[in-house]
Amino acid sequence: MPASPSSSAQAARVAIAARLRELMLDAGIDGKELSTRCQWHPSKTSRILSGKSAPSEGDIRVWCTACDSGDQAADLIASSRAVELMYQEWRKLHRNGMRQVQEESLVQYANTSVCRAYVSNVVPGFLQTEAYATALMRGITDFQGTPDDVADAVAARLERGRLLHEGNHRFVVLAEEAVLRYRIGEPEAMAGQLGHLLAVMPLPSVSLGVIPFIARRRIWPLEAFYLFDNQEASVETLTAEINVVQPRELADYQRAFAELAKMAVYGASARALITSAIGALG
Repeated sequence: MPASPSSSAQAARVAIAARLRELMLDAGIDGKELSTRCQWHPSKTSRILSGKSAPSEGDIRVWCTACDSGDQAADLIASSRAVELMYQEWRKLHRNGMRQVQEESLVQYANTSVCRAYVSNVVPGFLQTEAYATALMRGITDFQGTPDDVADAVAARLERGRLLHEGNHRFVVLAEEAVLRYRIGEPEAMAGQLGHLLAVMPLPSVSLGVIPFIARRRIWPLEAFYLFDNQEASVETLTAEINVVQPRELADYQRAFAELAKMAVYGASARALITSAIGALG
């Protein structure tokens, strides 16, 4: 069973809190004295030590200075930044709209040789059509209440599609059959999206498998995740993007992908499921 990446992010925050506690104890002071030296309320110290609140970079510097351990600040700040990159809330990422995130994502895909994607909810971005991406990103923007730059964000997302035809990129996709049936946008948009899947399937850079509803489950349906050259896994939840780099967790996601691949159908069987989904649009 894959470990919970959100739990791992919290565990990393707790580990940083433990290091801060050690500095405090090594200095021979308690939380009350530390709070006095830092000139903040004791409740803030308590929240940081319990891992309930993440210290800012400024907090870490002040803490280390209060413990006569200023030389530890840089290392602790680096660790704190790594934790923040591990768990990133969508609303924070999209606070200025979605275009910038899409452009940054393109860089990651461009630097990846083999991307393996398991999707249980929507078609992966690098295979999306303009109409499908517009409907999807419009819904996300409305739900999150973030600035509306959907047109620019869609254009940036569609740039990923050129990687199917450039360089030595390889995209291995496993999609639950439900992805073919969920109505994202108008029927015409869904028909166009499903037709696009049929069109890209013959590309040498693409491997598309579909996990049928009737498949005997070795692995239960999971949240969508992406593996980038086995170096990082990106997991998409309702509220956050979670980036996994710990080797043990990466191994779990790699094993899960391998088991899911065994349940999928490919080639003519996959095309038949896509064609059936198009027919069901009426």
